[in-house]
Amino acid sequence: MAKENVAQSPLERTTLASLDQKLAMAKRCSHEGVIAGAKAAVVATIATAIPTLASVRMLPWARANLNHTAQALIISTVAGAAYFIVADKTVLATARKNSFNNISNI
Repeated sequence: MAKENVAQSPLERTTLASLDQKLAMAKRCSHEGVIAGAKAAVVATIATAIPTLASVRMLPWARANLNHTAQALIISTVAGAAYFIVADKTVLATARKNSFNNISNI
């Protein structure tokens, strides 16, 4: 089927300007996700480090079984998980919001 016989809808039409706009929007979405993820990682680090370090000082079991490596692993695992979860949710929420804005502008 020849391309000139097929009518293109506004959703199927892609121009260089629209591709640049989509790229800029994707960069902004990912940047917002990185910022939100970093903030969540900082909060999670503090929220995990305080009870972990306190329990090692106060609880005999923790003092005997959680060396420095285990403490660092606990804290960094929580911080990493918080970063990726919040960054992913932020990117998806921003993309969803932008897709609804683009549909309403057509």
